[in-house]
Amino acid sequence: MNVTVKTFAQLREITQEGCFTLTLPDNATNMGDVISLLKSRSNNWAQALGASNSEKVDMGSNSNVLMARNQQLCDTKTLIQAGDELAFFPPVTGG
Repeated sequence: MNVTVKTFAQLREITQEGCFTLTLPDNATNMGDVISLLKSRSNNWAQALGASNSEKVDMGSNSNVLMARNQQLCDTKTLIQAGDELAFFPPVTGG
């Protein structure tokens, strides 16, 4: 199964990947599985996504990574399908 992975802001800088197609193994069914695969992809991804597979992925420095599936915020339990667009980005604040 193929999905599109997009990264934004600090996460894009850390991983050095902005948008790419990721081929998932047959046993990958949810966002937690994608996170595990991305962490094994490179040290940059492991650094960006932190040590745990919690719903809010630890990005270090007391910040978190948010995730979206097809432009809807999601968590590690969210099921994925072929062709999905998966995005990873830091929280956005403003005023």
